[in-house]
Amino acid sequence: MPPCLCSFNPPPSPSISSFISSPAHTATLNLNLPLRDLSKIHGHLIKTGLIHHHPIAASRLIRAYSRTPLPHLAIHLFVQLLLAGAASARPDRLPYPSLFSAYSHSAPPHGGAQLHATVLKLGFSSDPFTRNSVIHMYANSGLFDSAWKIFYQDSNNVVACNSMIFSLAKRGRIDESWKLFCNMPCRNEVSWNTMITSFVRNGMWIEALDLFRRMQNEDITVSEHTLVSALHACAKLGAFEQGKWIHRYIERNSVESNVILATAIIDMYSKCGDIDGARRAFASVPRKDKGLSCWNSMVLGFATNGCESEAFDLFSDLESCFQPDSVSFVAVLTASNHAGRVDKAKAYFCLMTETYKIEPTIQHYGCMVDALGRAGLIREAEEFVRAMPVIPDEAVWGSLLSAACKSHENIDVAEWAAQNLIRLNPDETSAHVLISRAHTLSGDFETALRKRMTMERAKKQPGCSLIEVNGEVHEFVSGGIVSPENKGKIDTIYF
Repeated sequence: MPPCLCSFNPPPSPSISSFISSPAHTATLNLNLPLRDLSKIHGHLIKTGLIHHHPIAASRLIRAYSRTPLPHLAIHLFVQLLLAGAASARPDRLPYPSLFSAYSHSAPPHGGAQLHATVLKLGFSSDPFTRNSVIHMYANSGLFDSAWKIFYQDSNNVVACNSMIFSLAKRGRIDESWKLFCNMPCRNEVSWNTMITSFVRNGMWIEALDLFRRMQNEDITVSEHTLVSALHACAKLGAFEQGKWIHRYIERNSVESNVILATAIIDMYSKCGDIDGARRAFASVPRKDKGLSCWNSMVLGFATNGCESEAFDLFSDLESCFQPDSVSFVAVLTASNHAGRVDKAKAYFCLMTETYKIEPTIQHYGCMVDALGRAGLIREAEEFVRAMPVIPDEAVWGSLLSAACKSHENIDVAEWAAQNLIRLNPDETSAHVLISRAHTLSGDFETALRKRMTMERAKKQPGCSLIEVNGEVHEFVSGGIVSPENKGKIDTIYF
């Protein structure tokens, strides 16, 4: 075991046995310790031989490894103990839930299935902790047939239901997830929090807020994760009143602040167009909680709300506190685009790649194409797209097409961009509209008409509008039937 320095310091070797045997000290391994700390504890256990003779210490070390970013280390440790014939690896149910958790995140499913067979052979399958961890492993790996078989042995188990709700939603099977939630005989706070988070992850923002409101009506305890999910839904929908209410709820109930929650609040205000609210929220975050994501969110908020100069200034302040990451540069490149400062966009792109050695993503390339297009540098934008080491997405082709269509001199670039955009999304009607307009500007009315007729044959998604009334978000689809209830709300708004 290589030596490492860390903040955790076990006692000298002579007293390690009493240290590990003490419940107060073995509880240390229940904490989410960094890998370097676990490595040092692991090294002491090997040095003293206790790793082979102390089942509780070995089980807790396995559990601790399963909670790290490298959960496969828990599996490796268990296998090493088995191969060594260690007493600490004798049949005992303690390590198995942690091992199944590690398999659900890091290993091929067949390894977990083999471990499940071992559990059945040893007679530990009736243990509720082990059974729930097996269900989670199969479901999280997408093996729902195996998960359902075990689940139906005790379908009233709330923990098992929550695992299935989470895993089904994670795999995009949100309808099954919601059906299971509705059919649960009893629910706990985790059930509600998991379902709301699942709606958000699947882009069902209105459903998430509806369930959050229902959760409030039933006086269910709200977790920090649920508040973050609800704020994210508000940001996506522009549900400003609902977002402000959630912020007031956090303040009124003295919910403990952290960097994730603080970032969600800033992001909500920014995306709802209240940049002053975002600025106040950013300023109120305690220094210990003002992580890089808070700075990134505020820079992006300035960039998308017409405060580009403040975005540039805040990015400079960010550099004095943190090393910018990929998201930081997406934010400041967006500010450059909106300010029409292609010179700054080029400078920031160079800073990112050459100074900070950050490899550009499709988002960064998209920002650069947009900046070049807005500046009228169509040929340079074309060369930039051709030289990109990644495959352009719809946003890149859309930016290039929009810029090229502003002048008939770049009709060849417009055609090239339009063809690629339509290839990626045949139902993208805006490409037909833009290229038809470009041909009209060039005087080629015949081609313009042909492009327009092609657009008419394309399947067009109906437009929709979202409005917030008394804290509730309502969606209206073009050509849809308005219910009597919603018609009354429309009359109230417009008349």
